[in-house]
Amino acid sequence: MEAFFRPVSFPFLAFLFLPNFFFFFCTGLSELRCIDTERQALLNFKQHLIDPSNRLSSWTAHGDCCQWEGVVCHNDHNVTGHVHELHLRTSYPEGGFATTEQDEAYAAVNVWCFSHIEFLNLGSNNLQGTISSAIGNLTSAISIDLSYNQLGGKLPRSLVQTISKVNEPKMIAHLNLEKNLLSGIIPDCLMNWNNLEVLNLRNNNFSGSIPTSMGSLTYLKSLHLYNNKFSGKLPSSLKNCEKLVIIDVAKNRFAGNIPSWIGHRCTSLVILSLRSNYFHGHIPKELCALTSLQILDLSHNNLSGSIPRRVKIFRAMATNNISKDLNTYRYISGYGQYFSLESALLVIKGSIREYSTILQLVKSIDFSKNNLSGEIPKEVTSLQGLQSLNLSYNFLIGSIPENIGTMGSLESIDFSLNQLSGQIPSSMSSLTFLNHLNLSNNNLTGKIPLSTQLQSLNPSSYVGNKLCGPPLTVNCTTNGVKPNNENISSKETGGLEVDWFYVSMALGFVVGFWSVCGPLLLNKQWRIMYFQFLDHMGYKLKGFVSL
Repeated sequence: MEAFFRPVSFPFLAFLFLPNFFFFFCTGLSELRCIDTERQALLNFKQHLIDPSNRLSSWTAHGDCCQWEGVVCHNDHNVTGHVHELHLRTSYPEGGFATTEQDEAYAAVNVWCFSHIEFLNLGSNNLQGTISSAIGNLTSAISIDLSYNQLGGKLPRSLVQTISKVNEPKMIAHLNLEKNLLSGIIPDCLMNWNNLEVLNLRNNNFSGSIPTSMGSLTYLKSLHLYNNKFSGKLPSSLKNCEKLVIIDVAKNRFAGNIPSWIGHRCTSLVILSLRSNYFHGHIPKELCALTSLQILDLSHNNLSGSIPRRVKIFRAMATNNISKDLNTYRYISGYGQYFSLESALLVIKGSIREYSTILQLVKSIDFSKNNLSGEIPKEVTSLQGLQSLNLSYNFLIGSIPENIGTMGSLESIDFSLNQLSGQIPSSMSSLTFLNHLNLSNNNLTGKIPLSTQLQSLNPSSYVGNKLCGPPLTVNCTTNGVKPNNENISSKETGGLEVDWFYVSMALGFVVGFWSVCGPLLLNKQWRIMYFQFLDHMGYKLKGFVSL
C-alpha cells in the first residue's frame, strides 16, 4: 500500500482533522445541481491545497460539484441531495495533497451537516495534525479510511461515543486508521459500534489493554492491532465476537496464557496471529478445533510443552481449497462496489512479507522461537495443503516425520536450531514445490536425499549437522560419514546394528577351537598320541633350558 503514494513535504491539515476545513461540507445539495454556496465552499477548500497531480482540475467555478472528481452526491430524486461520499485517496506517483497554509478562519464553522457522509476515504495523503472530535458527528458513515498518513494524538472519544444523542448506535462498518502516529488508549465505550465489521489500527502507538466493551462488537469480522504497544491479557469478552475471521494482535505486549475459548467460540477464524508477544504456557489443544484456520502464527513467545497431536484437525490446512471468508468486505458506493482487501504480515521463506490479494491462498504454521519440546508429531503430515511450516528455535527432539513427503504443497520448511536427530527422510525428495529449507544446527546424520529441490538449495540449509553429499562438499565415503544405505538405525531395522568385522573374528575363533579340540574329545587314541607328543616336547625344552 505504501507504493500508492509518495510523501510530500507540506503538512496536510485536512478538513476532518482540524476544524478549519469543515466548511466545505456545510450546506445542502440539490440532487440535480450543486448550489452556489456549497460550490464556493469546495472551491475555497481547493484554494488551500497544493495539487501536484492536478487531480482537482474538474473543480471549476461554474461546474456542478456533484460531478467533481472525488465527490459523490445522493442520487435519490425523492430526497434532497447531499454529499454522501468523498474519495480523495492518493494513488498518483506525484504524491498526495498538501496545504498552502494553516488558516484558522474556518474554526467556527458548523459541522453538523457531516451526518450525511457515508464514505470518507482520505488514505495515503501524508495528512498531519490530530483527528478532530467533530468526527463523532459522522453518524451515517459506513466506511472511514484515514490509513497511511501521519496523524497523531489520541483517538477522539467522540469517535466511539456519540455526542449528539446518548447511546445512539453508529452505522460505521469499516474503520481503517492503519499506519499513523496515533497513541493513547482505546476508550472503553465501543458498545455503540453495533455494525462494525472491520477495525484496523495496525502500525500505530496505541497502548493499554483492549477494552472489555470490544466484546459488544458482535458483528466484528476483522481485528487488526498489529505493531502497537497494547498490553495485558486478551479480554474474555472477546468470546462474544463469534463472527471473527481474523485476529491479528502480533508485535504487542500481551501476556498470559493463550485463551482456550478462542477454539470454542471463534470457530470461523481463518487467521490467528499472536506473534511477538509474551504469551506463555502450553499451546491450547482447543485451538485445533478451528477447522477453518489457514494461518496460525504463535512465534516469538514463551510457549512451552509439546506440539498438540490434534493439529491434524486443521481441515482447511489439509486441503487445497480456497477460503471464501477473506477479502469479502464490500459496500455499494457511488463509485461502485467499495472493496476492503484484507492483508497480513507473515514470516515465510525466511523474510517478512505482506499478503493481500493472494491472502486467501496462503496456509501457514509458525511456532518458531518458543520453548517447545518433544517430537514433531507425525500427525502434522496430514496437513497436505500447508505451504509453510516453521518450527525453528525450539527444543524439539526425535526425527523428522518419515512421511513428510506427503505434504506436497510445502514451499518452505524451517526446522533449524533444534535437537533433531536421525536422517533426512528420503520422502522429502517428493516435495517438488519446496524452494526454502533450513535444517541447520541439529543432530542430523547420513546422506542428503537426491532430488532437484534438495540439491539446488544453499549449503547453509544443512550446516551444523553430520550430513554428507551434495550440495555439501563432504563426501559420504570419506571423513567417517557413511551413506544412508549403510547406516540403518535399529529403529528402522527392528534389531541391533551389525558390525561384520567382529562377527568374522568370533566365527574364526569358534572354527579354530573346534578344529583342534574336537578330534581330541572324540578319539581316545588321538588323545594318547597328543599327550605323548606334549611329554616329548617337554623333555626337549627342559634339556634346552638346562644347557
